[in-house]
Amino acid sequence: RQYDSERAKSKDKRAADRLEVLMTKRQELEENMDEIKNMLTYMFKSVFVHRYRDTLPEIRSICMQEIGTWMKKFHQNFLDDSYLKYIGWTLHDKVGDVRLKCLQSLEPLYASEELKGKLELFTSKFKDRIVSMTLDKEFDVAVEAVKLVISILKFHQEILSDKDCEHVYELVYSSHRAVAQAAGEFLNERLFLPDEEAVRDLRTKRGKKRLPNTPLIRDLVQFFIESELH
Repeated sequence: RQYDSERAKSKDKRAADRLEVLMTKRQELEENMDEIKNMLTYMFKSVFVHRYRDTLPEIRSICMQEIGTWMKKFHQNFLDDSYLKYIGWTLHDKVGDVRLKCLQSLEPLYASEELKGKLELFTSKFKDRIVSMTLDKEFDVAVEAVKLVISILKFHQEILSDKDCEHVYELVYSSHRAVAQAAGEFLNERLFLPDEEAVRDLRTKRGKKRLPNTPLIRDLVQFFIESELH
């Protein structure tokens, strides 16, 4: 930034020595970044690619956790489908904690305005698996899956079909409180967020102004009546 600022000055105002020092520093930083990138790429190819399928689930969990960190901190280099596919494949791991780490690595990526656009292809490929994980036999995995589906709903709503959403709606009747609560948050996000414009002048037949929550209560009762699971 200092280099660009100095260079933008007119020739008579530039400090040649300062410009040269800044140019040298800039080159050093770029070289250091390239070196770090090469080191990370080497570590990925020589360690991660072999260990993400390790026989020990603890090591597989660490791999999923760390690749999520790399994708968030160094998204310019690692947040693309050639790396995301490893998380997608591992969503099918037999051990619950490994599946959990996959979901936890994905969640901050979906929650980022800056990064969400790079997840479209991954989402289209692995969305069905993520939705199905809301029924995971491990409750903590199921809860995390619902949270991730909520993030997908917020940023890639068009990808979720009505069938996908209905799949999650049903979980509000789950006997496991955390799963039901997470499904309730999804239901609220999908169906019950108030439309301020629509309720602003809502009135009864007698002309009395209705409370803003009236349509939401009506929709909630309607949902309960139409559901066949309660």
